[in-house]
Amino acid sequence: MNESADKLPQHLQRMVDHGVSGIDIIHGELKNLMLLAERELEHAQAVEDATEEAMDSMERTRAEGYLDALVEVYKYTYDISFAISIHEAENA
Repeated sequence: MNESADKLPQHLQRMVDHGVSGIDIIHGELKNLMLLAERELEHAQAVEDATEEAMDSMERTRAEGYLDALVEVYKYTYDISFAISIHEAENA
């Protein structure tokens, strides 16, 4: 089986090259994505409020769902980090 991955953005590759853990990289990148998604949702909400068009409501709903998904995965980064810490402490 031939596995391949897309090339990482340069800022993420630098973190890999410096030995930052995958969970820490994901945690930080999710934080950035959540901030962008919050701005996108705010914009979509403002457009919907101004126009009251059905398509704008759908865009706001999509933006809400995207942000909700990012928040859920972000929460998992904390849960996984804590689980790893507990596991390492119990097996030290």
